Amino acid sequence: MVETVGNAAAQATPETVVVTVRHFAAAAEAAGCVEEQLSITGGATLGQLRAALVDRHGQAMARVLDVAAYLQNDELTRDLDDVVGPRVDVLPPFAGG
Repeated sequence: MVETVGNAAAQATPETVVVTVRHFAAAAEAAGCVEEQLSITGGATLGQLRAALVDRHGQAMARVLDVAAYLQNDELTRDLDDVVGPRVDVLPPFAGG
């Protein structure tokens, strides 16, 4: 379960954690922000986070997330079964070097 709380300070409970999601390039454009906080059930996966971001930001975000990678704990992943960490960077493909 993911509860979006916008850019306001998210409140964690014993069952939830606050995740900071940072958006870059096309992801920031689709989200309309470069950073947001979400209150998320502990143990939620990147797939669940992805679904929450699409619910919140619509099809423009879905198109970005279809090709995006996620950076968390200094590791780049596209595995939507990975458990969400305290900070997730959404990285769409970048052009150039």
